[in-house]
Amino acid sequence: MKKIFLIALVGMLFSCTSSAQKDGKKENYKVTKTESEWRKQLSAKAFNVLREAGTERSFSSPLNKNKAKGTYHCAGCNTALFKSDTKFDSGTGWPSFYQEIKGNVNYSTDYKIGRARTEEHCATCGGHLGHVFDDGPQPTGKRHCINGAALKFVPKK
Repeated sequence: MKKIFLIALVGMLFSCTSSAQKDGKKENYKVTKTESEWRKQLSAKAFNVLREAGTERSFSSPLNKNKAKGTYHCAGCNTALFKSDTKFDSGTGWPSFYQEIKGNVNYSTDYKIGRARTEEHCATCGGHLGHVFDDGPQPTGKRHCINGAALKFVPKK
């Protein structure tokens, strides 16, 4: 009986990390490219973050301390994601925003660290941006913790 229980438990653990779970809901994005096309277009760091759901080292992005006025776009497809007036210093080492540009960011649930987190993706190309947490400032109370490698800053004209 113990063997059956252990086999069932191991089977459940492996089923929780199936490719369907990792990929989340399959979506049809406006911008789709092959892996080799993404690799040609993006730096190695941006490819790791946007296409492989990697995380850059904290405090490594120059965009973390950027205080200029403008808009933060997806580094993969140039979709506007966050406005500079919603950016704040969270102290985490990643660019943080309290509000996204509505309709340009999608969400899914990520279990990679053993507990549920809300993962953010570009709504146009599906690129991984970071995660959103409920510990941000008002007016939303949200902290969109975004990898700088997933972003391209476009200064206000």
